[in-house]
Amino acid sequence: MESYIAALDLGTTSNRCIIFDRQARIVGLDQKEHRQIFPQPGWVEHDPLEIWHNAGAVIRGALARAGIGGERVAAIGIANQRETTVVWDRRSGRPYGNAVVWQCTRSDAICRRLAAEGGQDRFREKTGLPVATYFSGPKVRWILDRMPEVRREAAAGRALFGTVESWIIWWLTGGPQGGAHVSDVTNASRTLLMNIDTLAWDDEILAALDIPAAMLPEIVPSSDDRPWGCTRTDGPLGAAVPVCGALGDQQAALAGQACFGAGEAKNTYGTGCFMLLNTGATAVRSRHGLLTTVGYQRRGHPPVYCLEGAIAVTGSLVQWLRDNLGLIPSAPEIETLAASVADNGGAYIVPAFSGLFAPYWRSDARGVIVGLTRFITKAHLARAVLEATAYQTLDVVEAMQKDSGVPLNSLKVDGGMVANELLMQFQADLLDVPVIRPKVTETTALGAAYAAGLAVGFWSGLDELKANWSMDRTWQPRMDPDRRSRGVAAWRKAVQRTLDWVE
Repeated sequence: MESYIAALDLGTTSNRCIIFDRQARIVGLDQKEHRQIFPQPGWVEHDPLEIWHNAGAVIRGALARAGIGGERVAAIGIANQRETTVVWDRRSGRPYGNAVVWQCTRSDAICRRLAAEGGQDRFREKTGLPVATYFSGPKVRWILDRMPEVRREAAAGRALFGTVESWIIWWLTGGPQGGAHVSDVTNASRTLLMNIDTLAWDDEILAALDIPAAMLPEIVPSSDDRPWGCTRTDGPLGAAVPVCGALGDQQAALAGQACFGAGEAKNTYGTGCFMLLNTGATAVRSRHGLLTTVGYQRRGHPPVYCLEGAIAVTGSLVQWLRDNLGLIPSAPEIETLAASVADNGGAYIVPAFSGLFAPYWRSDARGVIVGLTRFITKAHLARAVLEATAYQTLDVVEAMQKDSGVPLNSLKVDGGMVANELLMQFQADLLDVPVIRPKVTETTALGAAYAAGLAVGFWSGLDELKANWSMDRTWQPRMDPDRRSRGVAAWRKAVQRTLDWVE
């Protein structure tokens, strides 16, 4: 009887479960959105229990669509929105509050204090990261500062911290009845608490942030032939399935794109935009505003590292145009509206809704629309929204080339926005390299499936995974160089207008 691999993709706006066969084909898929909670400007939250309940629902839905039972699933892997922070009670499984989402800027005062004491790069040599609200550590500190009872429980080992994969793995493997409290190396590398050379929590940083070690999960490989536990037979899979693969969503997409060699890169266009360059066994410390992060690790193998450019707002800017301004009825219709004009009419949008991420790292920035004249229509604004994603990606690519010394020859792309052909062509034009879309665009879930499947021998090794990858379409650059230069110059001027807005 044929077996399959399940992947749970725990995204920023929704949970998906996808069932894959040995050829990495999708045989079942289900998806469910969860609420985005905005208590005040700059704050973003999710309900952890809603995420857990939706995870169960999509697992059951995907199995039903595949027409199989959980006993035919050889293993389950997890990809997740990274940095989002959950703190919960070990005894009851009750969260002490909503999850603090990666986009949330509530820890800004904590980060400014940390930077004032030792500079924004005070932990970069150990962690590969700047001090920024993006990362989990300052979010945990904020929770502990605001909730003294949680600090007491944490010191006693009763309050647990984890990113979203930790939270879901704990529930899948038993929850209060002995669930595994683990975090894979890729997610741990995004906390600002892990030493990326030793792959261990750093005592000096924990002391600086005043975070008790007792609340932290065990750090484990991304693909682990020693499963962290099995799903409960009374759980959503209805069978004892090994839980043995986990990756932060962007590292999962790197694996799903089969970027296993040093020098290979991918860009994921989702809620935010995330470009990763595989640097192999070398952790390259960035000097140009990028992050050094763990790409993946298999048990018994050295870790593979990446340079990453993280952009906070890309797909969510399209949602903003739809939901906040009401200029489009649905997200896909932005392409038709934007294509009705030849260019942006001189309007640029820099979506620094929660500050600027890579390569600027300016939490004081806020979003701007510049170049407005009476000529501008909603079609020009739609085009400026799409172009903002491509311009932000260009900023990251240029920083990546400076850090690595490796020229970009082509870019593999994935994520929801790669269906937008106008955006993909503009991206190729702006980067002046081919942009390549794979046949399987669900690369985040596929990477999580690969991590779990490798761990249990479902796939033989990386060569078999590379053989699964195939191209769907390539966009070739065709923009006049002078037009490109003028557009980039105007974009850089617009970025400067966002700075120093928050005092």
